[in-house]
Amino acid sequence: MGSGSSSYTSKTIYLDVDGKMQKVLFSRHCSPCDIKELLCSSSNIPRNTAIMIVNPEGAFVSIDPTMPTNTPNSLYKVIPLSTGPLGEKEDMFQNVISQIAEQFSRAFRINELKTEVTNRLAMLEKRVELEGLKVVEIERCKNDLKKLREEMTSRAGGRVNCPCKYNFLDDGMKLTPRRDVPSYPKYTLSQETIEALKKPTFDVWHWEHNEMLSCLEYMYHDLGLVKEFNMNPITLKRWLLGIQENYRSNPFHNFRHCFCVSQMMYGMIHLCNLQEKLTLTDLGILMTAAVCHDLDHPGYNNTYQINARTELAVRYNDISPLENHHCAVAFQILSLPECNIFANVDPEAFKQIRQAIITLILATDMARHGEILDSFKHKVDSFDFTNEEHVTCLKMVLIKCCDISNEVRPTEVAEPWVDCLLEEYFMQSDREKSEGLPVAAFMDREKVTKPTAQIGFIKFVLIPMFETVMKLFPQIEEIMVQPLRDSRDHYEELKQIDDAMTEETCARLHCVDRVPEVTCVCYYDKVRPVRIISFICFAVSVWRLPL
Repeated sequence: MGSGSSSYTSKTIYLDVDGKMQKVLFSRHCSPCDIKELLCSSSNIPRNTAIMIVNPEGAFVSIDPTMPTNTPNSLYKVIPLSTGPLGEKEDMFQNVISQIAEQFSRAFRINELKTEVTNRLAMLEKRVELEGLKVVEIERCKNDLKKLREEMTSRAGGRVNCPCKYNFLDDGMKLTPRRDVPSYPKYTLSQETIEALKKPTFDVWHWEHNEMLSCLEYMYHDLGLVKEFNMNPITLKRWLLGIQENYRSNPFHNFRHCFCVSQMMYGMIHLCNLQEKLTLTDLGILMTAAVCHDLDHPGYNNTYQINARTELAVRYNDISPLENHHCAVAFQILSLPECNIFANVDPEAFKQIRQAIITLILATDMARHGEILDSFKHKVDSFDFTNEEHVTCLKMVLIKCCDISNEVRPTEVAEPWVDCLLEEYFMQSDREKSEGLPVAAFMDREKVTKPTAQIGFIKFVLIPMFETVMKLFPQIEEIMVQPLRDSRDHYEELKQIDDAMTEETCARLHCVDRVPEVTCVCYYDKVRPVRIISFICFAVSVWRLPL
């Protein structure tokens, strides 16, 4: 998936060469000169010989990409024209060139040099391979030592951090990609994929990790960021590998979510014509912040970090601990020379880029949603793209939009994300219950359903924010805002159906004297109609209740 079909189209003609049929293929995009050379080679005629083609009836055939094709039963014949004085001069010139080349080869021992260079390259490749194996062994030893340390701590009765908690001992751990560029497959994106990447309707579920990496790489090239920041293309590949390998395998906050947010940012850049309104540096900041915004997310949100007093919360004084951690990991990866895509940027310019990326990643903390949106609302009616404060505020709102933009996508793409998010929420609420910590109602598997989870979020968070952005970019209404309204209506209809089924079921069961406990379930668990209906089905099958 992701490999584009080649645009190469060929034409086939058949020649009569010394009484034998010769098949010749060439591209429709070849020049007449290229076709003439190909025909000469196929007919054992010297390259620069003037030729003509005749069909079986003796009529001349033009030598160009539009020449008519023939069949094996109707062979063309290549006829060399008589060689005049000019042809003889060309032959003489070719002979002189050949003699000069031979003399140069003898004088400079080109063949010997070529052999020596080849041998040296082979030796270097072997050394690089051995060094790579050493790095892998070192990392393996580090992991073994870490496991041994944890086991010793456990045996000593000390508390071992749960997987969601960041360990200060990990600070020295290198974040170098475990695999290098040679194992990074080469994908050619089709024109259809390239166009789809620019739209919010892009289906992010049909792509493997390597294919998503290739799409991200294409975005950086397409926006002109590789040229603007003078990035080494190999370094870009290594950086993307490092990014992918430092996203955890959470149900929601994983590398696919990173790609989803980055693709939406790329789509908004095209949809809102931001190339004409912002600088390439701004576009690079937006894309890089989107790629890095949830690095090493543990799957447990800031509320849990603060209530559980994790090391992340202690380190960042309860102030956006996760977002601060994402920033730290992002720049830890960029600090590696082999992954530093900004290595060729002026140090002073890099300071500004770093600060801007940090600002955007910190803006993804939903605790700051109201503050950021209110600030943007005050600026949007008199927005000035030459005002640095206005542009910074816009970039903060854009990354927020992309971060929570799943409901903008088609239902079949958006709805699986709700399942993933609820799964992550339920994992957290289960842990909070087991540790005696407060549990948010919207995360409690006993209280939340898909409709109840989505309606309020779409109505009071997504639609107001996207409608505010729509004031500055009216073109997003049909493609981004209307799908949000449709999604809100969809979930409200589902909730009405659930509520009606719950009320009807409760009313029927209220009349059943033999199982009064069922009535109690109905009154206290109305928010979980699916659970109620399951219980009813069980009751009907066991007690044969009349419904």
